[in-house]
Amino acid sequence: MTTHLSRRTLLGLAGAGAGAYLLSACSGDDKSSDPNAPQTINWWHIQNTDPLLPVWAAIANEYKTAHTNVTFDIQPLENEAFKAKLTTVTQAGDPPDLFQSWGGGVLKQQVDAGLVKDLTDDVKPWIGGLLPAAIEPYTIDGKIYGVPFDIGMVGFWYNKDLFTRAGITAVPTTWTGVLDAVRKLKAAGITPIALAGKDKWPAHFYWSYLAMRIGGKDALQKAVTDKNFDSPDLVAAGDRLKELVDLQPFQKGFLGASYSSPDGQAATMGNGGAAMELMGQWAPATQATSSTSKKGIGDKLGFFPFPAVDGGKGAATEVFGGGNGFAVGKNAPGATVDFLKFLLSADNQRTATKTGAVLPTVKEAASAITDPNAKTVADTLASYTGFQLYLDQAYAPALGSQINDSVAELIAGNKSPAQVVKDITQVAKTV
Repeated sequence: MTTHLSRRTLLGLAGAGAGAYLLSACSGDDKSSDPNAPQTINWWHIQNTDPLLPVWAAIANEYKTAHTNVTFDIQPLENEAFKAKLTTVTQAGDPPDLFQSWGGGVLKQQVDAGLVKDLTDDVKPWIGGLLPAAIEPYTIDGKIYGVPFDIGMVGFWYNKDLFTRAGITAVPTTWTGVLDAVRKLKAAGITPIALAGKDKWPAHFYWSYLAMRIGGKDALQKAVTDKNFDSPDLVAAGDRLKELVDLQPFQKGFLGASYSSPDGQAATMGNGGAAMELMGQWAPATQATSSTSKKGIGDKLGFFPFPAVDGGKGAATEVFGGGNGFAVGKNAPGATVDFLKFLLSADNQRTATKTGAVLPTVKEAASAITDPNAKTVADTLASYTGFQLYLDQAYAPALGSQINDSVAELIAGNKSPAQVVKDITQVAKTV
């Protein structure tokens, strides 16, 4: 997930590989209480491609220039590689100083294990400038353990020209309408939906949204509380997803496709190879950078929220999504929190927002949203009546991973909707 922010121009860093982003990773007395002692901040993030990769590097370089005793060791990692590597180092009790976080259940586990710093007092002077909804996933038992730089939601991004070619004159407002649109697109010889089947997390968006629309957001919360996902509403979510899968709407080879690879989900959309994808607010920027032209489909791209399900208890104003943020490791040098404050300054948030890859969490930076689709996302988010964090972040890691795995099995045709919820329930009972 990706989301996924600010772009500065590059300071000669654009186009370089990840190794070029090691900014003077010299060793020093990082843990000294002397604020002027040499400090190296080990920073891991998942903005490993344009437009954010050079932006983060430029912001770090700017901070380093102003604080000559501070250097950075920056490791940009692909989303799944990041999660795997972070799991390894946190299990060893040695988290990075500053690292990507989506909050929720994963962050809570890190808090319970004593791996991250309580930032409540450190951020108190400036956290009020951020949107309260954005801070929520990073607040555990009333204390703040992370700071978000991006907030948004998942919805359908679509190619207006391909919709027109298929004779679709209005975006779907119901799930039945989505299925009808898929049929029309297929009849016109157009691939309806791009999906990164290999990565699994993009597929869980479909099941999660259908669960919310059919049972309401509270159905998911009840399932976690009761440790039981085997309910009629959640089985029905799988049934409705299977209706889509049975139409064979995805691009050729989707089961082996990742999200941001040259032939993956984002590139398929950015090159005009599919009509829709269900993805977060970072989709336009990732489509563009993943496309052959590096520009995507431009003003041909539109957005519509995940529609209602006929007879469902959930409102179409309940949204599914989240933001991107950072947590601070337990042994991070003192400059880390100060750098985080700098990263979240209004100017840096505006820079990130102007790239189109970020919806800002700093209230003052909202004026930097200029893209019409981003404004639509922001307006939809502003009128939400319920918010559900991505399930693979909201829940304990084992449970979130099982949801991703089980939904992937359903989409591959290997598990029935009823078996999916049984498998998820089995893991829910153990966490």
